[in-house]
Amino acid sequence: MESTNPDRPIEIENCRDVLRVYSDGSISRSARPSFNVPVSDDGSVIHKDLLFDPSHDLRLRLYLPQSDGQKKLPIFYYFHGGGFCIGSREWPNFHNYCLRLASALPAVVVAPDYRLAPEHRLPAALDDAFASLEWLGTAAAEEEMGEVADFGRVFVSGDSAGGSIAHHLAVRVGGRGVFGPARIRGFVLLMPFFGGETHSVSEAECPVDAFLNLQLNDRYWRLSLPLGATRDHPYSNPFGPESPSLEPLELAPMLVVVGGRDLLRDRAADYAKKLKELGKETELAEFEGMQHGFFTIDPCSAQAEELMRVLCRFIAKHAG
Repeated sequence: MESTNPDRPIEIENCRDVLRVYSDGSISRSARPSFNVPVSDDGSVIHKDLLFDPSHDLRLRLYLPQSDGQKKLPIFYYFHGGGFCIGSREWPNFHNYCLRLASALPAVVVAPDYRLAPEHRLPAALDDAFASLEWLGTAAAEEEMGEVADFGRVFVSGDSAGGSIAHHLAVRVGGRGVFGPARIRGFVLLMPFFGGETHSVSEAECPVDAFLNLQLNDRYWRLSLPLGATRDHPYSNPFGPESPSLEPLELAPMLVVVGGRDLLRDRAADYAKKLKELGKETELAEFEGMQHGFFTIDPCSAQAEELMRVLCRFIAKHAG
């Protein structure tokens, strides 16, 4: 019989087999993405990695679609998801979606990385995201980008945890939205990752075998929020008991995207409803029957194509 070592640390948290946390506080990360899908790249979009924050060695991936040079393209930020704990601009599912965004919108897409929890708990990711916007203020000097991008038409989006990042950036930027030559025209929250101590109906009724289930959802918050914080912390719950009022803030136009079968559906829809009640220009787009992250799982599905049309209309409406 194999003997057991009582001093050997045991695994206490597991995030899609990418991140493991052990009883002694140690952490291991796999270099492999949790979504090992083939890259779909037809060569029509050039992409390159650039350093935007030397202090934390953070990079972003810049996507430049082919252009005839007659008309400059809007800039579209994309912050990846992963519960603030996993994910990277290099993961093939996020990379595929950014390629699709660049070619279909079309737009110059900027996909920044950010520090991950639990090694770097919130607000690290939020500070890194803001740093990537500050980088945009000097990015006009990037020759290829300056030739193609219209810095007067910037849109900031995020998927899941990235959608939460987009919300916090909208609040932090407020009515200013100007970084050097760059001007932010709107924010897009794709199935944003919000939380709260009291579970919503869509959270409570979410099946265990869902792409994002309640157990994993709560695990992400345990690992990413400041130590001792609850899911009602302002980083998690924008309308929680500790959260500052959004009523006095000037916010850029917001588009909130939800899926009918997403665990986060109710919380995101309620967020959009409350913003409208506060007089903020907000649109809600719901995709019936869709689970969390459907557009990165299959960027060319009929539903993902419809979402792309929604994004195009939002950009056209608010491009100025």
